[in-house]
Amino acid sequence: MFTMMNSLLHQIKQRRLTLGLKQNDMMLRVGVSRQQYQRLESKGNPRLGTLELIAKGLNSELMLIPKEKLGAVMALLEQESSEPGTIHVSQAKKPSKEDTKKSLSDDPWQGLLGDES
Repeated sequence: MFTMMNSLLHQIKQRRLTLGLKQNDMMLRVGVSRQQYQRLESKGNPRLGTLELIAKGLNSELMLIPKEKLGAVMALLEQESSEPGTIHVSQAKKPSKEDTKKSLSDDPWQGLLGDES
């Protein structure tokens, strides 16, 4: 059975992978050890405060979406991810030359404070 918690944990893992981050990188970005993060991602039951930290570490936001709007939100997200050339919210800020040379794995603090350096 695929529960809401499994879905959320899967989304967290997918976002981390999309950003090119390793579980070990989350230690610097979120402040939990690799083992704690690995446990959380695989079968955890995180507290709201922990989820907020993880969302921030993944350059994401937590949202409560009404069930009647969930289909529309999911369709919009799918549409954006499948359209080539579409500028996503996460891509709205043009990276500097230095940012393009560094991956998030090389600099896990990159983008956390909203600065461009």
